[in-house]
Amino acid sequence: MPIIGSPDEFNVEDLYIDLRAATGAALHLKCEGFNFAGSVKLKAAVEMVAAAEQSGLIEAGSVLVESSSGNLGIALAVIAASRGYRFVCVTDPRCNTAARRLMRSLGAEVRVVGTPDDAGGYLASRIRHVRELCAADDRYVWLNQYANPDNWRAHHRRTAPAIEHAFPGLEVLFVGAGTTGTLMGCARYFKERRAPVTIVAVDAAGSVTFGGVPERRMVPGLGTSVRPALVDESYIDDVVHVPEDDTIRTCRSLAARGFLFGGSTGTVVSGAIGWLKEKYPGEEPVAVAISPDLGERYLDSLYSDEWLSEHFGDIEPAPAGEAE
Repeated sequence: MPIIGSPDEFNVEDLYIDLRAATGAALHLKCEGFNFAGSVKLKAAVEMVAAAEQSGLIEAGSVLVESSSGNLGIALAVIAASRGYRFVCVTDPRCNTAARRLMRSLGAEVRVVGTPDDAGGYLASRIRHVRELCAADDRYVWLNQYANPDNWRAHHRRTAPAIEHAFPGLEVLFVGAGTTGTLMGCARYFKERRAPVTIVAVDAAGSVTFGGVPERRMVPGLGTSVRPALVDESYIDDVVHVPEDDTIRTCRSLAARGFLFGGSTGTVVSGAIGWLKEKYPGEEPVAVAISPDLGERYLDSLYSDEWLSEHFGDIEPAPAGEAE
């Protein structure tokens, strides 16, 4: 029976869904959404804050500040509330309303930057605002999830070993690419151990992380308009780009089978199924995909017919049993 004194002390590490029945694909989904922050980002947030505390970067009176489209902001809001820090999240209009309300309910200040950057996204504009805050007041501490090695170290230390323990015969691992912390931590772990695991990065179409052409992206989570400093493609075997309409179809198809997941999960599952069909036709390799979060925060977006019609028009649902 777990007994905890702090919200970051609890995380379900060993829950996997066999997606055969829901999708027809031989794919296991590692669910990272069962903790008090509701996403895989809790691990990175804990690691970055702890390292900053140990180094003296964070001290009494410090104000944590970070750019986030939602999940890391929520994770930092949880930790800040638990440890008595002020926290300012700098986000943009694509951040789900539920995520903003959740951060504010935890005591965080949420600032929404509405000016797009040159690539048509908001990341550069958000980072510019963070830098301005730090320059104006030395109490502000920017953890910088896009370049902080403690982001990927959290997954090198925890996520990848947990997957290896659960699937010692792992052949393919699919990881979504946002800041690339989860991706690089897992990729580094398996490559350093010379494990025969194919690492497939799954990115959103319109993201520039792997050199793509910037395009409009409405689903928060995966993809960037500024290439993260953490990316090292030498650790990655393949990259899949998933259009947002495929993300939405996959999310809704999984929900129709009782599994309500977030947009990042829909992207990863869609990309993984397509990749497996192309690379392993008729075969069933030992394959795992990482699910970053659950779907409750997307009820006003991905799962809203009004939102869908406004931003995407009519999207035909995937046939029953096919999540792609």
